[in-house]
Amino acid sequence: MIRRIGASLLLLFIWIGVAQAAIETFAYTNDAERERFQALTRELRCPKCQNQDLADSNAPIAADLRGEIHRLMNEGKSDEQIINYLVARYGEFVMYRPPVEQRTWLLWYGPAAFLILGFCIILIIVRRRQQQTLPSNAPLSADEQARLASLLKKKDS
Repeated sequence: MIRRIGASLLLLFIWIGVAQAAIETFAYTNDAERERFQALTRELRCPKCQNQDLADSNAPIAADLRGEIHRLMNEGKSDEQIINYLVARYGEFVMYRPPVEQRTWLLWYGPAAFLILGFCIILIIVRRRQQQTLPSNAPLSADEQARLASLLKKKDS
């Protein structure tokens, strides 16, 4: 009896999940248009999600934007016009690859600069440690030679 109730509840939850899944069907005139739509939705980020593109996001705003992109494509807008429209509306955050401008230099070149800086710091640390651990070529003083001789005699005894 408990198994039947558990199985029934499981089937109910699965059915509810399938019923809630949004299946978008857009009409395309050809495969090139479908590929263009997929490329645009992969290139643009969902404004609500942290780091998901429009194609993978299940957020309601992502579904709305996919519909908006499809509408703009049907109106004959170019990819650049569609991207400019979405950037004007949601800001440059919606682009995965913002343009290289003076205000985005840190975004584009910052990781490489930090990597080079880190490499230089590691190189400096390694060289300093090598200089500290290298034996000196200076001859031993008389006291040091006497101490060394006594240590060697104790070791031999």
